[in-house]
Amino acid sequence: MQTLPVVAVNGVIGAQVSPLDRGFAYGDGVFETCKMLHGKIPLWHLHKKRLLKSCEKLLIPVAIDLVEAQLASLIASLAITDIANAVVKFTVTRGQGGRGYRAPDSVQPTLVIAVFSAANYPQSYFSEGVSVRLCNQRLSCNPSLAGLKHLNRLEQILARAEWQDDAIAEGILLDIHGNVIEAVFSNIFLIKNGELFTPDLSEAGVAGVMRRFIIETLAPQVGLKVHVKRLTITDLLSADSIFLCNSLYGIWPVQKILGEQTHVFNAHELTEKLQNLLNAVLVVQQA
Repeated sequence: MQTLPVVAVNGVIGAQVSPLDRGFAYGDGVFETCKMLHGKIPLWHLHKKRLLKSCEKLLIPVAIDLVEAQLASLIASLAITDIANAVVKFTVTRGQGGRGYRAPDSVQPTLVIAVFSAANYPQSYFSEGVSVRLCNQRLSCNPSLAGLKHLNRLEQILARAEWQDDAIAEGILLDIHGNVIEAVFSNIFLIKNGELFTPDLSEAGVAGVMRRFIIETLAPQVGLKVHVKRLTITDLLSADSIFLCNSLYGIWPVQKILGEQTHVFNAHELTEKLQNLLNAVLVVQQA
């Protein structure tokens, strides 16, 4: 069995991406990062929908049957059943092109599938919650790209460079107007008076798969009303409780927000309900 990470470019393990690839040159592409359990990707139907929607938005042709076939071939070559869990990253670019922004007349997309070792986080992140900080970096507003997981991640890179303290798990990002948008690699939910609130991402941010699953599936199953709206820093700091989510780790309660002042939040029974429900769904999907 090969040692992780293993990367396949257009179905060929160990192949290289051309320096003329527009993903390398211009960030002209999209990606999906997925949790894999025993050779299966939970919530693949949602990852697939977002991948297709993002490629459609950027006018990059992608054949999902080809993506799934290359993934199946890669998993088989790795004897993936010997791996308890892993992380799979799909990257789709517009392919090779010449100098300049104009896209080639004939687009031949590049598909990269990479399998990494699982991300391991302390158990306390799930049970006790995490400490986060307010980032100085602001997100630009661009409705045409908002929600997409495109390859241009410089704002997140600059935000993550703001701290080196391992005790801080995440950083909360505002847009240039001061609206709460997301965390560096997570989406955010507030709990207030027994209801859920999550930021409107129509102008900035990434519409995460786990965020969507919570809004459309988990919250309704426990009778939770979800409000998608613009949220301010005042809304954030006055919440009864806060949690973060993404498709790799699931759900983390927020214990502290560090800034000019430290704001402490208590864990909420609704967060625990959502965590337990999500764990049950993942067990069923990997069976």
